Amino acid sequence: MDPTAADSSANLKERVKASYDAIASTYNEWTVPHSKERMAYLDKALGYLSLPAQPTFLELGCGCGLPVTKALLAHAGGKAKVIANDLSSTQLSLARANLLSGPDDEAARRLELVEGDMNALAFEAGSFDLVAAFYSIIHLPREEQEALLERVARWLKPGGYLVANFGVEEAESTIAEKWLDDRGWMFWSGWGQEKTLEKMKKAGLEVLVADVAKDVLDAQSFLWVVAKR
Repeated sequence: MDPTAADSSANLKERVKASYDAIASTYNEWTVPHSKERMAYLDKALGYLSLPAQPTFLELGCGCGLPVTKALLAHAGGKAKVIANDLSSTQLSLARANLLSGPDDEAARRLELVEGDMNALAFEAGSFDLVAAFYSIIHLPREEQEALLERVARWLKPGGYLVANFGVEEAESTIAEKWLDDRGWMFWSGWGQEKTLEKMKKAGLEVLVADVAKDVLDAQSFLWVVAKR
């Protein structure tokens, strides 16, 4: 990535972070009660797994921790370890309050909340049984999405799974000046259905599920994917 593009990407992410910090409560009130699709595909991905005694999960774009992070923490009889990442410090503060009753909560030993750009994350190869990314990768410039898929494939254990959703239509840049709120400037990007699946396969992921389904909130269609390392 050239320096100009890198600077543009950094500024874009700063704006997305500022927006999610500002509209966190509005966004959560809008989306948390309507999580049917993400939970259905999470359950589908978990159903494929042959889990060890203490599985390790990564969530990219965890938001306030509800309902996906909570479900991951509860998996495997409440023994799973979860690393949950989000760009928004406000959302991560809410996640901490939603998921942990206090510093002595047993789950605090199994949950790590990581703030920042998902593209800045670094893990050893073969670290995770499952990576979940709902409504999050789509906020990256699409060139970065391709690189992230390659890293996710490395982070997964052999036989591990990625469950995520992407835009159906190809769009280098989609911007909403006031999304959900006057303070809600927002950016999305994507390769479209066909190219996204091609890039997943190129990254070394075997696509098992590739469904196009409408979001219950705004009737927009998304590509829902479960892929195996």
